[in-house]
Amino acid sequence: MDNGADLIDLNEILTDIVVPKIEVGSVSVSESKPSQKDIFVEEKRKAWDKSVEARCDFTYRLRLTRRSNVNFVSIWQKSLYGRTLTEIKADDDMVQFFADSIIPVIKEMLGYNLPNGNWAVVTTPKRRHLTKNFATRISEVIARQLGIPFYEDVASCRSKQRMNAVFTLNVLPKEANLIVFDDFVTTGQTLASMRRLLEEHGKNLVFFTGINNKL
Repeated sequence: MDNGADLIDLNEILTDIVVPKIEVGSVSVSESKPSQKDIFVEEKRKAWDKSVEARCDFTYRLRLTRRSNVNFVSIWQKSLYGRTLTEIKADDDMVQFFADSIIPVIKEMLGYNLPNGNWAVVTTPKRRHLTKNFATRISEVIARQLGIPFYEDVASCRSKQRMNAVFTLNVLPKEANLIVFDDFVTTGQTLASMRRLLEEHGKNLVFFTGINNKL
């Protein structure tokens, strides 16, 4: 037998073999060479989508809400359309608008003779502002038009997190009754932190906000 005649050229067979490919969407993946992700490649951070920012159309909706074990009164509601919170805070005219809108509600709830009732106005701590923030500016106008004192920087907070924030007392108002104002409230955690801080000193607190930032 001629052994040479029975030999098969394996090189010719291997040349004819085609490795199938699996199409995954628009990406072609070869079975013979699985793709590997380069873990050292720096991923680009996605841009902030401002289209999903909270908005308010300023439709009057007086509401008493309990959140984070705190009751607060709001006059507007977060909405699908309207101005964004960033636009609202950047408009100086909105400071007076907020104050003029909430003052009648405060008077109706607490009385029209607040100067004789040992009342004062405070607001929540500044977090990213070294100067007066939006809520502080509104609170100043509220206090001036009600004829009662306003205490700035009553509390401070080192943490940028709003959940379970711990506030430090800076200034203790002498008045027994305090109106705590914030421009908008989402979870109520900031108001809860203010209550924990001030109730320890025997203060009576009533909470008001402009925008209830939660549907």
